[in-house]
Amino acid sequence: MNPIGFFRNNVYENLKMAMDTIRDNKLRSFLTVIGVVIGVITVMLISSIISGIDTAVTKQIESFGTRTMFVYKFNVGTFSPPTREERRRKPLTIDDSEAIRNLPSIEYSVPILNVTSNFFGQQTYVTKNGKSSASVALSGTFPDYERAGTDILIEGRWFTASENDAGDNVCLVGSSVQDNFFPFASAVGQTIDIGGREFRIIGLLQKREQFGGGGNDQSNVIYMPLKTARKIKPQADDLFILAVARPNQTDEGKDAVTDLLRFRRKVERDAPNNFGVQTSEGIISNFRSITAGVALAMIVISSIGLMIGGIGVMNIMLVSVTERTREIGIRKAIGAKQSDILTQFLIEAMTLTGFGGLIGLLIGWALTFLVKLIFPSYVPLWAPIVGFVASVGIGLIFGLFPAWKAARLDPIESLRYE
Repeated sequence: MNPIGFFRNNVYENLKMAMDTIRDNKLRSFLTVIGVVIGVITVMLISSIISGIDTAVTKQIESFGTRTMFVYKFNVGTFSPPTREERRRKPLTIDDSEAIRNLPSIEYSVPILNVTSNFFGQQTYVTKNGKSSASVALSGTFPDYERAGTDILIEGRWFTASENDAGDNVCLVGSSVQDNFFPFASAVGQTIDIGGREFRIIGLLQKREQFGGGGNDQSNVIYMPLKTARKIKPQADDLFILAVARPNQTDEGKDAVTDLLRFRRKVERDAPNNFGVQTSEGIISNFRSITAGVALAMIVISSIGLMIGGIGVMNIMLVSVTERTREIGIRKAIGAKQSDILTQFLIEAMTLTGFGGLIGLLIGWALTFLVKLIFPSYVPLWAPIVGFVASVGIGLIFGLFPAWKAARLDPIESLRYE
């Protein structure tokens, strides 16, 4: 006899019996593995959200370049609300940006002034064709910002140094501004009202990645010369500096910027920085430390669901052993070994939880398409693999005791069982 063929046939027969058991007890089988289904759905959903947001954030940060540094009065990239001390810090200045630009390890430095409406400030409305909005992100900057490459020009041009020096009313708009205010024609060459001033649109920017629905639209933006932005909000001081280090000098550049700002902002020798300097890699690392915590929570939550499913499987398999005591006795009487009975019940338990895992994968996959409407998400390859392997593993672990109990039954006593 071919041992491999015998093993294959034995497994096939056990698998067929397992499927017959599930088919004969559909409702009971589903209710037994509902915890497994929930656990696998949780793995699919949370992994898709974490992976999607991680990819979107990484792409957005890396679009600034690996040599880029973000300088602000807050600690950039901590993904937490600023403290009271941070809110009270004095803002950065254009002179700070110019000083950073002159450092030997820095290739260029660009200030970005935020003049967007805020909760406490005066509303700045963008108006055109009867539509008005105060939610458009308004920023003033220098022409050098184009070199950052994070906002890609797809039509028109950037404003020039002379337009910036003169404070001309020209601007570039994001794709969402185009869609909202100029749905049937190109925005380039047309005018738009910003804070009661008429601006000529000279450029259109490519659509950017969104991180979380329409309330955080990365393309609902307008860029204008910094001097022009000062006209809209003369008291605006929310300045952000984008600095790019020379090739292979990112670490040196970061240290140089830190030392310079500590000197300019008169920070005591042993005092912490009253500003933030962060690189693209640092921001991504900080973000991933947060997602790692979320992933750990995912493991705990999904483990609870799988544990509940495992207890249900153990319970139903113990009931199955009791119901099929006479069947077990007959199988042993005609030559079945303890290992055969053990294998039979283990395969039944693993088939049951594996079936629940497949249901969870299908439902979870369908729900990820709904999640895409709110968050950037995609299902990583490891998620369905881990979900299915975990569901089958639950059947193996929690089915072991009932299978062992079935294998240990005395055949004579089993045949007498009614």
